Amino acid sequence: MITYWQQIGGKFVNTEKESLDSDARTWVDARNVTREDITVLEKEFKIDQEHIIDILDPDELSRIEDADGYILTIIRLPIFSSSAEVSYFSIPLGVILQKNFIITICWTDCEVLKDFSANRVKNINISDFPAFLIRILSRADITYLRYLKEINRRALGIQDELQYSVENKEILQLLNLEKSTVFFTTSIKSNQLLLEKLRKTKLLKFDEDDLEWLDDVEIDNRQALEMADTYSQTFSRMSESFGSIISNNMNGIMKTLTVFTVVVSMPTFITSYFGMNVDLPLTVYGKIGCAIISAMCVASAAAVWLLVSRRRPRTKDREKRKKNRARRSEVRRLKKAIEAQELNLEKMG
Repeated sequence: MITYWQQIGGKFVNTEKESLDSDARTWVDARNVTREDITVLEKEFKIDQEHIIDILDPDELSRIEDADGYILTIIRLPIFSSSAEVSYFSIPLGVILQKNFIITICWTDCEVLKDFSANRVKNINISDFPAFLIRILSRADITYLRYLKEINRRALGIQDELQYSVENKEILQLLNLEKSTVFFTTSIKSNQLLLEKLRKTKLLKFDEDDLEWLDDVEIDNRQALEMADTYSQTFSRMSESFGSIISNNMNGIMKTLTVFTVVVSMPTFITSYFGMNVDLPLTVYGKIGCAIISAMCVASAAAVWLLVSRRRPRTKDREKRKKNRARRSEVRRLKKAIEAQELNLEKMG
């Protein structure tokens, strides 16, 4: 879908294509791009098909280049989708400057573009393309930081659930959050390289205010990168710790089942020995004999239970319990480290 925006009184106003002011700069907002939209972008705005394919590629990295008749910039933006397997990920956004048009192309909708079209970002002037581009990068960093804090809160909630019930469901949720932080780290690094290229490029002319704003954006970008990298490492350690706890719990359950199987097998062995072709002992005594045989089976089962329980390596069990307690304390320490890191990053911001 292609939407046309022009500024009136410093605010974006949705304008029909036929009513556009040719003397004013227009923001051509192409989201959830369809085949018809691609045809319009190719024919009316003369955008190279290969560039459109690059923008619609989910794995495309950030860059800036001089195309035929326009300047192409690709930025990685954060996305949240509750229906996706990995809820938090990133996508490329193509920003094109062509004559009197600023064209943004994205294969889906995102929070950053919603903020711009809803006039939630103040002091924007689309007549100044370098400043508009820097504002997009700044809003992307702010959204990255907000999503990272949400990821951290989700991870802490999952950790609280794992304290009481360690199941595969919670482990998979934690792994998905770890994937999200890895995606964010890669995208933020790509945007960091783009910021360095913007300082060196001759395609755009930045004034002093733009350069100062660019410095602030680089600080926010490094802050988001440090936070994403810290969370990624922390979630990885948490996943390993809880995986070890699950393995130890499973080993304990298997030992209990093994002991139970051995105990139950003893009466079965006794009764199986006296098959249909062998007379059972004490049958001449009737019910008394049956009671004696039952008592013998119970006694044998109890004897096996005592024998196995005595032979169990209690020292090893104590060591495993100590290891489990150590892992849980490590998880709590990591939780405190995450909270401390978040507070430090907020103070830095």
